Amino acid sequence: MKPRHIEPQPQNELFKVRLTDLLDMSHPLCRLSTLIDWQQLDAEIAPNFSDQGAPALPTRLVAGLIYLQHAEKLSDEAVVEHWIQNPYWQFFCGESFFQHYFPCNPSSLTRWRKRLGEEGCEWLLAGTINAGLSSGAIKKTSLKRVVVDTTVQEKNITFPTDSQLYYKSRKQLVSVARDLNITLRQTYQKEDRALAIKVGRYAHAKQFRRMKRAIKKLKDHLGRVYRDLLRKRPEQVKLTPHQQQCIHHAARLLKQAHGSKKKLYSLHAPKWTASAKENRTNAMSLV
Repeated sequence: MKPRHIEPQPQNELFKVRLTDLLDMSHPLCRLSTLIDWQQLDAEIAPNFSDQGAPALPTRLVAGLIYLQHAEKLSDEAVVEHWIQNPYWQFFCGESFFQHYFPCNPSSLTRWRKRLGEEGCEWLLAGTINAGLSSGAIKKTSLKRVVVDTTVQEKNITFPTDSQLYYKSRKQLVSVARDLNITLRQTYQKEDRALAIKVGRYAHAKQFRRMKRAIKKLKDHLGRVYRDLLRKRPEQVKLTPHQQQCIHHAARLLKQAHGSKKKLYSLHAPKWTASAKENRTNAMSLV
């Protein structure tokens, strides 16, 4: 069911003090709570819930907990425990009086994030940015340009080894031949799988001569499949960009040597090189 609303309590309680009388209203969280449009937040999130079942947790409570969790870099369990101890956090999440019990189960935050999805999280971010603009903490000119430092950005590539590159490139060429209905003389799938395992074992045992012979076989098999594919490729068939890229990568692998410049280290990130200076240049061009 749709989230229930946190209704303000106009009536005082006998043995409780209102948070507005207890806190410093100039605190950043108190000021931020008045700048965020909580009603619009309810309207944006309501379509993600049905009209049946038990009512969900208040939107302001969950949105406040998610915001505090990311601001303080806490886990779901830690942010709920800190919420009990901090009256400013409770006021920010919409409470009128100090509470002594957990606001929700920590697993509820996980279910809420899944229900909100990417669009809901983007709207929460946009709400905080609008609050910063309305308060003057952020200027519009500050949002015109975004500077991204990719010096230490992680790259999804494995450690570059010749054996893995030859093995993966040959598999790509076999897949291209299958898409073009080309029957190769031999795919070397079973033999190369055994060779790739032997390369790792030889390297671990420091038997480098055997390792180099196994790597040379992998390269020879790649060259045979590459030449067989070029001979049997119909000239009237137009290759897709992915197929052209696979053939181009295989040609680069067959030509490059130990001292070659601009070597190919990754098939899915061909611009990534070993030089730190070239890494930074390529990373900035990919952003």
